[in-house]
Amino acid sequence: MRKIRDVLRMKEKGHSHREITASVGISEGSVCDYLARARKAGLTWSDAGAMTDTEVEACLFALVGRNEPKPRYPIDFDWVAREMRRTGVTLQLVWVEYRDAARTDGEGRLPYQYSQFCDHYRVWRKTLPLVMRQEHRAGEKLFVDYSGKKLHVTDAKIGDRTEVELFVAVLGASNYTYAEATRTQSVPDWLGSHVPAFEYFGCAPGVLVPD
Repeated sequence: MRKIRDVLRMKEKGHSHREITASVGISEGSVCDYLARARKAGLTWSDAGAMTDTEVEACLFALVGRNEPKPRYPIDFDWVAREMRRTGVTLQLVWVEYRDAARTDGEGRLPYQYSQFCDHYRVWRKTLPLVMRQEHRAGEKLFVDYSGKKLHVTDAKIGDRTEVELFVAVLGASNYTYAEATRTQSVPDWLGSHVPAFEYFGCAPGVLVPD
């Protein structure tokens, strides 16, 4: 069944064609076609809202149920955003998971191709509320944390690799950065990394801000 009512409802709320495409799971061409047919028939969401899908389709198409566009597997943008916050995750890796999930879909819906997936995600991100801008005074705050991705130190003589932690300290105003590798994230290593960081910056900040 075509999703004409969903298209009209979202258009009435001011959503763009790309937003409708990503949410409803049909091509942008189909969205344009439905809206053009609705304008020609004088059909608005206020009318379609009280009608069934079959009644709406009958108003716009001579052959009801024929030549329906292949449905698309919907994109869970909240899930995509959560995955993108994980260390080492790229949008292509997330798309591969999305594509694999679509292949097991019991309704036979097709996944978006990678380029379309990226376009829809970029459009969705623009709908999010803006993040509050923070103003930093010079020397006031030093942000400290361990990098999420661990490094390795290789012994040049025997080739043994040792996993290490990466301590990172960043001044808020200048983004001036200090980093060093430690064996662990234990309290001695954690405190021990701050001493050379202060020496490197040549000062002690007013506030330390851990993650």
